[in-house]
Amino acid sequence: MTANRIARACGWLLVSAAVFLTLALRTFRPQTGVEHHLEHALAFALLGLAFGLGYPGRRLLLALLGVAMAALLEVLQSWVPGRHANLSDFTMNAIGVGAGLAAAALIDQMRRRRRDAQATTPP
Repeated sequence: MTANRIARACGWLLVSAAVFLTLALRTFRPQTGVEHHLEHALAFALLGLAFGLGYPGRRLLLALLGVAMAALLEVLQSWVPGRHANLSDFTMNAIGVGAGLAAAALIDQMRRRRRDAQATTPP
């Protein structure tokens, strides 16, 4: 299995987890001890990183879909008892997706430079 396929599988598992944790009752939500907004940013950054590495040629589309997903999840929370939609949560989720995608782009760039340097170095 290639690294891209592993990243894709992880990305889809993270989407499933994000949907469940966002739309489930509060009793199902784990307590991490991390500050609330940082927790949101980190969760969505992992999601952005996984998808960015899994689908490297689609980062702009992934950014748009990631922001749309974050918005949709926040709105859907309005119908879950004990949960609420919050603009600051959406903002942190969107920032997290962008940061994860940026990290994936940086990792890919570093990989390319390393590969190119190895290809031009004589044995």
